[in-house]
Amino acid sequence: MTGLPVAAPAAAPEGIARPPAAFYVHVPFCASVCPYCDFVVYGGASARGPRSRVSEYLRALHVELELRATRLDERFGPPGSAVRPSVDTVYLGGGTPSLLPAAEVAGILDAVVRRFGLAADAEVTLESNPGPDERGDLAGFRAAGVTRISFGAQSLDAGELQRLGRRHRPADVAAAVAEARAAGIASLSLDLLYDLPGQTLSAWTATLDAALALAPDHLSLYALTLDDPDAEGLTGPSGDHLPTSSGARRWRQRARSEQDDDVAALQYLEACDRLAAAGFSGYEISNWARPGHESRHNLAYWERRPYEAVGVGAHAFDGIVRRWNAARLEGYLAALLPTGAMPPALPPGGAEILDAATAAAESVILGLRTSRGVTARFADTAPFAEALRWAVEQGIAVRTPDERIVLTARGRLLSNELFARLV
Repeated sequence: MTGLPVAAPAAAPEGIARPPAAFYVHVPFCASVCPYCDFVVYGGASARGPRSRVSEYLRALHVELELRATRLDERFGPPGSAVRPSVDTVYLGGGTPSLLPAAEVAGILDAVVRRFGLAADAEVTLESNPGPDERGDLAGFRAAGVTRISFGAQSLDAGELQRLGRRHRPADVAAAVAEARAAGIASLSLDLLYDLPGQTLSAWTATLDAALALAPDHLSLYALTLDDPDAEGLTGPSGDHLPTSSGARRWRQRARSEQDDDVAALQYLEACDRLAAAGFSGYEISNWARPGHESRHNLAYWERRPYEAVGVGAHAFDGIVRRWNAARLEGYLAALLPTGAMPPALPPGGAEILDAATAAAESVILGLRTSRGVTARFADTAPFAEALRWAVEQGIAVRTPDERIVLTARGRLLSNELFARLV
């Protein structure tokens, strides 16, 4: 695995609030909700038709954007200054943001430019589903300023897509990629899932080969995780997750019984080999890119750069405080679009102040997720020395000639064990 072909930013000072370098917009609407999905998503009638909440939500989203921008103005001054540089990435995630009309996407980006500034070479990503009625107006999105599309392909096997509850078919992924290329989208990413219930190694390699045949610029490969946000206490009134439906809970229980950790490990290692042979760099545990097509927005997260966010369930970080909006749509709308003479207020949610020890552990863990790893000084000093020395002794990590600690391929598979020792 090769290192990042882009220069790493200077280490951000710990314990100092900073203006955002990146901006995230959550669009929580989907034509239907997949049973494995834990994102904040509202489907069916909320997303389409006469009872759609989309227009109302977008009004509230713009109000939140203005309120967040005003607070930043008060703390750091106007955007575009030395104290508060313009953001250099915008990410519209979901949900299915491609369900929005291109004019609405343009309106959101115009508001970001006006209130947060946007670097001339900014990366602007929009997530899309590949189905013909969900991929949206790709040419319109490009005209609005989108430079990067991330398609939620998940699989290129028709049977697997059906079992996952996906609405598209393999041929739709190829059609979506072709349409995005024709629209002039400069960078294309595909999301794929492995460790699917009953998925064999040969079925996974067939999906990989089919994906590579489409010549994407970036691939995100995620093991199917079937968590229980209710049990984890994340679905209360101020929580950033929605309660799991009874149908989704039953689906997940069946799916867990058909997953195989050993097969998943072989699938991951096979992906590492095939993608490297195809010219992709594994620049993060779950992400591979052709040179110059790394997700700059996601790198901001892994490098702990500050970012702003708007929308239900969205998370933000200023270098000291990690903040989130609650996932409940009604509370979000009530705060931002109040009735009567009440002024709009920021939506409900929560926040946590990261102490120095937590921030340091987070820096090491996030750094180890990337192919650059972390400086070897962490292996020589408390409190991480013991865990990192263990990782090197076990072949989970290596100490490179330029004095960095980097995970091996085996280490990426066992990363959670190492990360548990670091906190």
